[in-house]
Amino acid sequence: MSVRKILAVVLGSGLLLGATNVSAAPPTASMLADTCAGCHGPDGSSVGPAIPSIAGMSAEYFNTTMAEYKTGERYSTIMTRIAKGYTDEEIALMADFFAGKEFVRFAQDVDATKVKAGEKLYGKSCEKCHEDNGASPGDDAGILAGQWLPYLNYTMADFTSDRREMPKKMKKKVEKLSADDIEALMHFFASQQ
Repeated sequence: MSVRKILAVVLGSGLLLGATNVSAAPPTASMLADTCAGCHGPDGSSVGPAIPSIAGMSAEYFNTTMAEYKTGERYSTIMTRIAKGYTDEEIALMADFFAGKEFVRFAQDVDATKVKAGEKLYGKSCEKCHEDNGASPGDDAGILAGQWLPYLNYTMADFTSDRREMPKKMKKKVEKLSADDIEALMHFFASQQ
């Protein structure tokens, strides 16, 4: 075959391939959720102590959280960049996916004395917004019960240092708490199985 014929075949093939409309299928909820697994664990159940479990989180809370990360309204060293890579539709798919997963609580070391003190404080300061010992996804305040203790501490530090804005009701309660009280509450939430 001459060079001219080979070139004609190659160019003709290229034109044919270019003319076909090959489009990728849109990502599924499961595909999108898999991108979260590296940090948040399989099906959103984190095994890393500084990273929250997102399984079982209400879809509304997930959507709100991701929107706040996208705009920079919610502080994060990593999630503000990651959230910008998803469309609102993709975030909604992930929200529904994780809302349908079971929140897995892993055993962790907590101080029993702090847990007991935290339980009393919870009833006075937190129960109204964080129902069922912080386990209710329906209160749209995030699941606290069974989250990793380091994550809970980091998140509270973000609130108390003003890197993250506290809701007004929460701020009124937290302002009345000592550092020891806050630590006891974090142990209480982390202890929930």
